Amino acid sequence: MKSLATTATFRRGIYRSKRVRRMARWFNAMPHPPLALEISTERVSGVRWSRGGALEDLVVEPLRPGVLVPSAVETNIVDLAAVQSSVEKVCNRLHVREGHAALLLPDPVIRVFVQHFEDFPRSSEEALPLLRWRLRKSVPFDLEEMLVSYTRQAPRENGVNVVTALARLPIVREYEAVVRASKLRPGVVLSSSIAAVALLNDERATLMVRIAGNTLTTAIVRGGILCGYRCTELPVEGRELAPRMLLDEIFPVAAYFQDTWQEKVQSVVVSGLGARMGEFVPLLEEEFHCRAHSLLQSAIKNGRVPEPARGLADHELEGLLGWMWYRA
Repeated sequence: MKSLATTATFRRGIYRSKRVRRMARWFNAMPHPPLALEISTERVSGVRWSRGGALEDLVVEPLRPGVLVPSAVETNIVDLAAVQSSVEKVCNRLHVREGHAALLLPDPVIRVFVQHFEDFPRSSEEALPLLRWRLRKSVPFDLEEMLVSYTRQAPRENGVNVVTALARLPIVREYEAVVRASKLRPGVVLSSSIAAVALLNDERATLMVRIAGNTLTTAIVRGGILCGYRCTELPVEGRELAPRMLLDEIFPVAAYFQDTWQEKVQSVVVSGLGARMGEFVPLLEEEFHCRAHSLLQSAIKNGRVPEPARGLADHELEGLLGWMWYRA
């Protein structure tokens, strides 16, 4: 997602490019700073790359429970001093004093929609009002506060599919203010799971399931096309989640894909279950009639995690790993 700080550019819609990989359009037009920060409920993580693109350093600073509560509407940063302190520690340990940075945010902050249009305007001046009008009842905040970015995608048959990302300006500014306090300029802002999509190097329809605390993000990607996306709040934390409950939560996206694209899910990748992964695999494989893997294990197997980046994998930083591929 293009920086929500540079609001005018962001509102014009930045998910456009000429690269063949369709999902890569979201990122080709973006600046690719040598520093990336990911802020989550549990930690602040920072990565610095060299000018040649090599991973130079990785730093992780923990956050206390309750310091940050992700939301698309309400204030996210409960303890500003604690979050700002962790960001400053990351910057100090990375020996970064100022400059541009990519900023990855918790998934609930940024709403993502996949919509079909029989006809869609080519110009952003016509497209953005249409998207705001069509999505006005799908988000719990006013149009005046709605930041919009979008990309066109090929549909199953006729028309055009449009992937739209929405965020509430005051929420994004919370995170930007914390980063700017450390003299960094957030030139790119996006959600962690959208960045992690880059790890899916497969032409088959792949169901990606990511669990972070009580947030569940489900996405289906087929040959670089985002076919479905849903971010929901679970009734329990991930550590208390039962296999059948997870299946019930991810079913709507899978059913939508199968009905719309007339195809079955052919691969399942999951993150956030840790040592409990084995409890969920049998039910997932029985339901979708395909193999279910850890997202990171799958990414390592298909070559998306080179040896110098194994530290990111060890810390389960799929978002930063995905951004590494986009910036490359």
